[in-house]
Amino acid sequence: MILYLHGFRSSPTSFKARMMADAMAARGLSADWACPQLPASPRAAVELAMGIARRRLEGAGSPRELTVIGSSLGGFYATWLAEQLGCKAVLLNPAVEAARDLATQVGEHRMYHSDAPFAFLPGYVDELAAIHVPRITLPDRYFLVAATGDEVLDWREMRDRYAGCRQRIVQGSDHGLSDFAQWMPEVLEFALGDKQVRPQ
Repeated sequence: MILYLHGFRSSPTSFKARMMADAMAARGLSADWACPQLPASPRAAVELAMGIARRRLEGAGSPRELTVIGSSLGGFYATWLAEQLGCKAVLLNPAVEAARDLATQVGEHRMYHSDAPFAFLPGYVDELAAIHVPRITLPDRYFLVAATGDEVLDWREMRDRYAGCRQRIVQGSDHGLSDFAQWMPEVLEFALGDKQVRPQ
């Protein structure tokens, strides 16, 4: 099962989310895929994601049957969820110090894919600080994909935060991982393991 969490100003229609949804559908696993539109409030976002994750884990034999995949700010959320639930997480150019980095983004914004307006409020920075994970546990549950060409976040912070975890350090690329098609098979292998159903 995969729960995909998009990044700041993004949506379920981002190219990585759509690519993964298509890959899951091709494997006959659409029922094991979830990708909600996250609200701007970090508290509301993780409450929404937690609710979906708990429903997905009902009847599961192990929390590790769920993998939360998070891109950018979604990676920050995915780390918190993995620590709360004991599930696995894949971090795609994740925000490591989200409260610090997004403190500069307080104000009015528009969504990337719909141009819909939204406000990032000062209180949201405090909400991010409240779910900061100072140190991860059980590093084998995590897989980091970090691009050295990320123009928004520092890949070295990602590498150091997720030290001891499986890591794919991509030389070059960019914050959005525009070459994600190259790395998606490895992400799916980590997330699904031997439960992966091959395309017909």
